[in-house]
Amino acid sequence: MSTRSESGDGRRDPDLTSLMSERRQLINLAYRLLGSLSDADDVVQESYTRWYAMSRQQREAIESPGGWLTTVASRICLDLLGSARARRERYVGEWIPEPLPDRTEWISGRPGGTVADPADRVTLDESVSMAFLVVLESMTPAERVAFVLHDVFRYPFTEVAQIVGRTPAACRKLASSARRRIRPPHAAATPTAQQAGLVRDFKYAWEAKDIDALIGLLDPDATATADGGGQVSTLHRPIEGAAQVARYAVEIGGLIPDVTILERTVNGQPGLVAQRDGVVVTVMAFDVADGRIRHIWAVRNPEKLHPWTARP
Repeated sequence: MSTRSESGDGRRDPDLTSLMSERRQLINLAYRLLGSLSDADDVVQESYTRWYAMSRQQREAIESPGGWLTTVASRICLDLLGSARARRERYVGEWIPEPLPDRTEWISGRPGGTVADPADRVTLDESVSMAFLVVLESMTPAERVAFVLHDVFRYPFTEVAQIVGRTPAACRKLASSARRRIRPPHAAATPTAQQAGLVRDFKYAWEAKDIDALIGLLDPDATATADGGGQVSTLHRPIEGAAQVARYAVEIGGLIPDVTILERTVNGQPGLVAQRDGVVVTVMAFDVADGRIRHIWAVRNPEKLHPWTARP
């Protein structure tokens, strides 16, 4: 993103470095709110555009530029979330949040496959796991913004209220309602090493076309969801049940020749990546609970895979 380093009167903005240091925080916030890295980047650029659209005197009167940018970015996200449902209704098939690679493999998606600026990378923690982001998708826009700002980024409800345009008490209720949608506390988190082992075993069983082994790794009520965005062929509805998921995995594996399956970190969790001729064509995220794979999300829409591979 290009920014102006001088004001309209030709004087250099003394706080430019400090101002641009907010970019990573804004990217992290907007991605969690929208589930789309490309949309998050647009939100951040628009926030900075609005900042520099003000006069120098107006900018100098703002006590906390970072807080101002956060407020503007959050409100833009809130507006986008309000129209997202209509956009999703036009989306072909299932919509899955854009998957994120490990920081060591992050590619910008720009021509030439340049490595992304660190400020463009999203911090990988539990609040960007695919399971977490999918739950966020079930929330109302106001619930999602209130919950992410307060529970993830630790903003007090007095500040959240100013952003959302409601009272602190109303925002507290929104966050509480959103919190109830998150996995119940009694569901114990599965250690990362165990998750990685299950995903690795799934990979081996998949490559071996061993349906029985796959069924043994899956929760009886497991679901598999794929996102092709209408650009590549895939099922338009989730598959439910361990046996059905296992059979489909073996079936689809036989239909896609010359694919290499690699173990990779997806949104901070163990996942799998399918490559053809060195190009990432599918990214798979997993949700593991009680020692079994409960959900599989396969993103095949090439528009959502830019951070994984350079554009052709």
